[in-house]
Amino acid sequence: MPHRQASSERALILALIGRDASIATALLAEAGIASVICRDLEELRARMAEGAGLAILTEEAVRTADLQPVSGWVASQPPWSDLPFILLTGRGGVERNPAAARLSKVLGNVTFLERPFHPTTLVSVVETALRGRRRQYEARARLEELHTREAELRDLNATLESRVAREIDERAVAEEALRQSQKMEAVGQLTGGVAHDFNNLLTIIRSSVDFLRRPNLPEARRARYMDAVSDTVDRAAKLTNQLLAFARRQALKPETFEVGACLSAVADMLDTVTGARIRVVLKVPEACCFIRCDRSQFETALVNMAVNARDAMDGEGTLTLKLTGDRPMPAIRGHAGSRSAFIAVSLHDTGTGIDAGDLARIFEPFFTTKEVGKGTGLGLSQVFGFAKQSGGDVEVASTLGEGTNFTLYLPQVDAPAVERQAGAPSAADSDGAGRRVLVVEDNVEVGRFATQILEDLGYATEWSTNAEAALERLGTAGAGFDAVFSDVVMPGMGGVALAEELRRRLPNLPVVLASGYSHVLAEEGSHGFELLHKPYSADQLSRVLCRVIANRPDIPVGITG
Repeated sequence: MPHRQASSERALILALIGRDASIATALLAEAGIASVICRDLEELRARMAEGAGLAILTEEAVRTADLQPVSGWVASQPPWSDLPFILLTGRGGVERNPAAARLSKVLGNVTFLERPFHPTTLVSVVETALRGRRRQYEARARLEELHTREAELRDLNATLESRVAREIDERAVAEEALRQSQKMEAVGQLTGGVAHDFNNLLTIIRSSVDFLRRPNLPEARRARYMDAVSDTVDRAAKLTNQLLAFARRQALKPETFEVGACLSAVADMLDTVTGARIRVVLKVPEACCFIRCDRSQFETALVNMAVNARDAMDGEGTLTLKLTGDRPMPAIRGHAGSRSAFIAVSLHDTGTGIDAGDLARIFEPFFTTKEVGKGTGLGLSQVFGFAKQSGGDVEVASTLGEGTNFTLYLPQVDAPAVERQAGAPSAADSDGAGRRVLVVEDNVEVGRFATQILEDLGYATEWSTNAEAALERLGTAGAGFDAVFSDVVMPGMGGVALAEELRRRLPNLPVVLASGYSHVLAEEGSHGFELLHKPYSADQLSRVLCRVIANRPDIPVGITG
């Protein structure tokens, strides 16, 4: 028998008087039960620590002894263990022996055996105690097995967590790589489309300029090439505006207007745009609906959607424009909707519809299902960008063979108060008439060209290459200048900051800003200053300067208190 099993099955005997210990040992030996006789309580505690099946004590051995060592061991047993004690007493159990109650509290699992007893009784009690002890060992074995499995599960869980964490990291890396790939693909598509369209435009300009440089060019051909350059510049400007609209980076000029009247004017224009075989139907409510946005961009968005519908109908069908007001905006393409009041302008066509696979891409720049030469793929991207930048969205629903419905949502506002119209410049103010303009431009070529244009228009100009130099030149009284014409994007202080500083220092000095693109203007607007979009014409620049100078308050320019 292994040592651990022999120790765990043995009986420990503590009987200090007479032959009780030797008799008990002999009786147990005949029953095949090993036993060990202990000399005192200290040895009993030590033997219990080594391992035991039960302990047999005589009342005389423990009646007056210090039981602290034994009680301490009993209290410190592991959860599975409850060592059985057999107490040999001459006065019965707790019913007739008050001292037995104290021993029950100290020892815990105690069986009282009153002397004299039959040898068979002792063996029977001991075997019963051992069976109970064996069940405790079985419980210990199950607990150890459970602890082992728990440890294995913890190790497995740690391994799985490590594997999952590693797979999550690998997935994150893969997703990031995919996003970067998609970004590069989108950038490639965008830059490719821009390069293609701009190279076409530059080809026209370059060829026209080459012909204009030829001597003795007939006047009719010269005019034709000049018109070609002018038209191409307008197309290039429109292209950049469409790109900025998609990116929601265009500088908008919001105004409040009634949508129904605007739709009526657009519907009349669409009869020409869509052709005679497409019937344009307009449905507007009797109640007025007002919105505040860039009216020109709003009308452009409607025209872009109408042209898309015309092409989908192959030039024949019905285009229905419908306006409804006081509507909440639904959730669109995963973006949250809004319970605020919106107007909804829907354009429904009876065309071929859009394939489900293309619906998710129709607002991407340069994506088009049209044949080469029949569309740039920027019309719907302008609609999308304008709607988003104006606080709304655009929804599309389509069924192949049944047509498509675009719905443009924009925030609805209250009717505007009547505003006083600013005075317009008179015919006499059509040129510069010697008025002094300070040009602020960091780009040398643009600055030199702007001053040349203004001088040709009759203005007297000076040129500062940055905002700080302009402030120093103007001083505290304006240095006799009638207006400031400044670029927006410059190193150091930008054009908007310069204009705001001049409004504080010299509130009567008008400022005109010019920009091809500025995130400040796109996000915050023009801050109340006149704004020219590049590329601008000489006539546009002259008209704006004439207007702001004509509307300048006729009071001395200087520092206000």
